[in-house]
Amino acid sequence: METNFTRTVAIVGRPNVGKSALFNRLAGKKISIVHDQPGVTRDRLATECKLGKIPFTIVDTGGIGSDVDASFTEQVHAEVDIAIETATVLLFVVDGQAGLNPVDQDLAKRLRKIDKPLLLVVNKIDHPKHSDLDAEFSRLGFPGVLSVSAEHGRGINDLVGRIESLLPAREEGAQNQAKSGIPAAIAIVGRPNVGKSSLINAILHDNRTLVSNISGTTRDAIDVPYTRKDKHYTLIDTAGIRSRGKVDNSVEVFSVMRSERSIKRADLCVLVIDAAMGITMQDKKIAGLIQEAKKPCVLAINKWDLIKPDEHDRDFLEKKIQEIRDNLFFLDYAPVLLLSAKTGENMSRLFRGIEQVREDSRRRIATGPLNRLVQTILSANPPAIRSGKRFKVLYATQVERTGNEPIPIPRFLLFVNDPGVLAQSYRKYLESQLREEARFIGLPISLQMRGRELRGQEKKHGESRPTASPRKSRQK
Repeated sequence: METNFTRTVAIVGRPNVGKSALFNRLAGKKISIVHDQPGVTRDRLATECKLGKIPFTIVDTGGIGSDVDASFTEQVHAEVDIAIETATVLLFVVDGQAGLNPVDQDLAKRLRKIDKPLLLVVNKIDHPKHSDLDAEFSRLGFPGVLSVSAEHGRGINDLVGRIESLLPAREEGAQNQAKSGIPAAIAIVGRPNVGKSSLINAILHDNRTLVSNISGTTRDAIDVPYTRKDKHYTLIDTAGIRSRGKVDNSVEVFSVMRSERSIKRADLCVLVIDAAMGITMQDKKIAGLIQEAKKPCVLAINKWDLIKPDEHDRDFLEKKIQEIRDNLFFLDYAPVLLLSAKTGENMSRLFRGIEQVREDSRRRIATGPLNRLVQTILSANPPAIRSGKRFKVLYATQVERTGNEPIPIPRFLLFVNDPGVLAQSYRKYLESQLREEARFIGLPISLQMRGRELRGQEKKHGESRPTASPRKSRQK
C-alpha cells in the first residue's frame, strides 16, 4: 500500500465528548454517526479536511475507556493505538460542559508520553457564556488549549489554523498525488457478516476496520484512502445492509441509511456475497439498490475457501457462477470474482476486475461503427410491432463524457421513430447487446431516446441537428 499519511490528524478522547461531531465538522459532511449512546464509533474513520489552505487527513476513533460493549473494548483500544501511531498531530477532545473526568486525566498521562504535537480541544463550548468552562482543563498541563463547539461551528477556523501550523510541509509526492486525478470511490457493500471489513483489511494488509463474527460490527460508512500501482481510490466500508424490519435500534437505522447513501455516492460498488450461504433475498435487495442507482459493479464471492472444489472441477465452478448469475440476473453486467479475504486467494483479481471496469468506462464507439452495430442488433432480433408500429433507430451516437467522473457509465443517444413503442424488455436487450459487443464490462448502460416529434421541435427553435443521417433514413 502506498497511501500518504504524512499530514494526518487523529481525534482521540473518551466516549461521548463529541469526537465524531468534530470529525464531521472538519470533514464538511456527515460521515461519522453522531449519537448520544456511548461507544457508537468503533472503527477508525478517515477522510480529508479541506477547510484550510492545504488539505490534510483526519481520523476519528472509538472512545478510549469505553466498556459499553465489552466484546469490542480491546479492539477499539487497538484502533486508537494505530491511529495515534500513524498520526502527525493529535487532537485530545474533552467535554467542556461535563467537566474534567478521571478518564480524561488517565488519557492525559498516556498522551503526554507520546512525542507528537497535541492540541487539547475543549468541545461543547456552544455559547460565549460557556467560555469559562475550559479553565479547569488547564490542570492537564497541555500548552495548546482551544475551545470549540463542533455542533455550532464555533472556533473551528481557529482550530484548523492551529492544526496547519503543526503539520509538516506538504511533500512533493503528495502534491503529485493530488494532481493525478480524482480517486475512484469504491463502496464495499453487502448484508451483515459477509466479510466486507475482512476484504478491506486483506486489501490494505492492515486491520484498519473491526472484524468480528457478530453482525453489525461496522456501523459507519468508513472512507479509507488507498493507492495501488499509482492509481488512487477511496474504499468505502459500509455497515451491513439488513432488512429494515430487522434493524435493532436507531444507530442501526442510521447505518442502513448511510450504506444506501454510500451506494449513491460511489463510483463503483463491490457487492460481497457469502459463498457458503449463497444468494439470499437481502443480497437481491442490495443488488437492486445498485441497479436502481445505475452504478458500475463487481460481484465478490467471498469465503470461497469454505467450499473450494477440486481445482480441475470446471463443471462445479461454472455451475456455481451460473447459479449466481441466475439469482442476480438484473446485475447481469457485473463480473463474478471468486475469492477469499481470509486466505488471500484471488485477491489480486479484485483490483484487476475494478481496473478493467474503469478502463472499459473510457471506451468510445465512433458514430459509424455504432450505427452499424445497432442495426445489426436490431436485425438479429427485430422488435415486436406495438400499436401498429415497429421500433426503429434512425441514428445513434455515444454522448461525450461530462464532468470528472472516475468511472463514467456509457451513455447513448438514439434518434428513433417513436420511443413509445419500445418495450422495456427490448430496451434491456439493446443494453445487454451493446455491452456485450462493445465490451463494457461491469457497466450499466444509459439509453436516451428522442423521437421525430422532439427533433422537429428542436429544428423549430433553431437547435442544430446532430447530422443528416436521420433525414437520409426517412428518405429511404
